Amino acid sequence: MKNYKPLILVLALITGVSTLSSCQKTKVTEKDAIEYTYIKEGSEKPKNGDFVLYNLVILTQSDSTIYSTLEQPFPGYLMANDTIKPQNGMDEIFLSLRKGDSITFEAAAKLIFSGNQPSPIKEDDVIKVRLGAYEVKTEAEMQAFYEEAMQKEQERAAERAKVLMVEESKTIEAYLAKNNLNAQKSQNGLYYIIEKPGIGPETTPGTTMYVNYAGYLLDGTLFDTSWPDLAKENNKFDERNPYQPLRVNVGMGEVIPGWDEGLMLLKKGSKAKFIIPSPLAYGEQGYGTMIPANSILVFDVEVTDVQK
Repeated sequence: MKNYKPLILVLALITGVSTLSSCQKTKVTEKDAIEYTYIKEGSEKPKNGDFVLYNLVILTQSDSTIYSTLEQPFPGYLMANDTIKPQNGMDEIFLSLRKGDSITFEAAAKLIFSGNQPSPIKEDDVIKVRLGAYEVKTEAEMQAFYEEAMQKEQERAAERAKVLMVEESKTIEAYLAKNNLNAQKSQNGLYYIIEKPGIGPETTPGTTMYVNYAGYLLDGTLFDTSWPDLAKENNKFDERNPYQPLRVNVGMGEVIPGWDEGLMLLKKGSKAKFIIPSPLAYGEQGYGTMIPANSILVFDVEVTDVQK
């Protein structure tokens, strides 16, 4: 299926799962001996190549949610394929899903997460699982569903970004005042201070720039730099890093939007500071372990060379 990207395993709450009935059926997986109970048993088995959409929630023993698709833009799904052989008990349960199934079970974390349980959960902690398959779609139907869901999520994300831009603008203004910084604000919401204007013609999209930089969280934590001495001062030095100016084709989407916009204002020899709201940086996803979601970023940049 073209342009169809796999999603991470996602989890969601099952309506009415706490209402038990006398029709429950309990089974045990051949692998791992996980005992699972059907609150409701479905009847429609997906054909090979069809997609099963499911809701799933995973809880701790004290009913704290570990992960849920209710917090995600997409439900969980899997493609039916009779040739796939289950490797563990969880595979057995998921690969046998039929439309209408509503299942509940508990097992050790090491069985639920295949030994990759999130911290601070221990491998022998009891984990609760609530699973329900609610729809079966053909490949074409799944593609259409995915594209529609993506469009809706993009619209919701754009609305959230608008709210964040307003909120983070206040935070940035307070940061500037506290640090006695006089910044300009672009129409898109980027704050910038050109400390040295540089020389040469105006920068246009596609211009190649070589840029030294240092990136900080708003609290001053350095998360990345091309300057080796600065990395050493902040205990961030990595011998594998070449510590050289970053090559950027400006205005081409190779870097975060705040950089693309900010670099267009610079020339060869320019030095500047960018204060970038999270929607113009790494947004709701963040980046790795160093940049949390919705982080305002501060960059010191220096353009060492420009090539048209």
